Amino acid sequence: MGDYKNVTVERDGPVALVRFDRKGNRNAFNQETILELTDVARRFQDDLEVHAVVLTGTQEAFSGGIDLKERSTRDEDAEGDLERRQVYYRGVKLCQAWEDMPQVTIAAIEGMAVGAGIALPLALDWRVMGKDAFLYVPEVKIGINLQWGALPRLVTLVGPARAKRICILCERMGSAHALDWGVVDELAEDGKVVERAMEMAREAASMPAPAVRMVKEAVNATANALHKAVSYADADQSQLSSSFTSAKSESDKFVKKTG
Repeated sequence: MGDYKNVTVERDGPVALVRFDRKGNRNAFNQETILELTDVARRFQDDLEVHAVVLTGTQEAFSGGIDLKERSTRDEDAEGDLERRQVYYRGVKLCQAWEDMPQVTIAAIEGMAVGAGIALPLALDWRVMGKDAFLYVPEVKIGINLQWGALPRLVTLVGPARAKRICILCERMGSAHALDWGVVDELAEDGKVVERAMEMAREAASMPAPAVRMVKEAVNATANALHKAVSYADADQSQLSSSFTSAKSESDKFVKKTG
């Protein structure tokens, strides 16, 4: 399934394991990885043999978020406004492609899931998290909005007050907290997260596939009915907020602090 640099796909009958690994940088998303994961999701959409897909990063980090060093040169590299806007919307299209997959999708989260590293799992059906892993949404802290269509998905899972607290106070969230608030669905021992997610995937894949796909589509149509309407311009907002003086200052500080 494609020739990728940062993504591997392993098939085991009706179940597939998709793993992305930047080989460093806290497994942060660069543009290459975003495009590869989007292509994987789109290829699965017409797959009638695979019925459940597990997505994971590395044991050290599901993902440290967007690669801020690459992000800082994004506007300079774009040749025009349309190309710049297209780049900003790649994360939105990535998450939408995974949400649109007909298979049951499960995120296996080890280590950390930061910013965009949370946005992508929110687009999947279920999330399994390591007991010592943590979630962190730092976007407001660095002066930008949470995009990739993540905000309405988060509100649907945890409610408006908790979504505001997660995004505005930028508090690191441990696994027990994430489970209690409904951000994740199950915890597993560290190092066993993928194994547990694969068990769930096999169980889902053992069910009659047409019925599973119909139920998933019906639930998504109900729960996500207004998601696109309320987040359709979040990438444009991200491009705008990135130009704010506060965002430039805080983003530089964040990059220096996190390396």
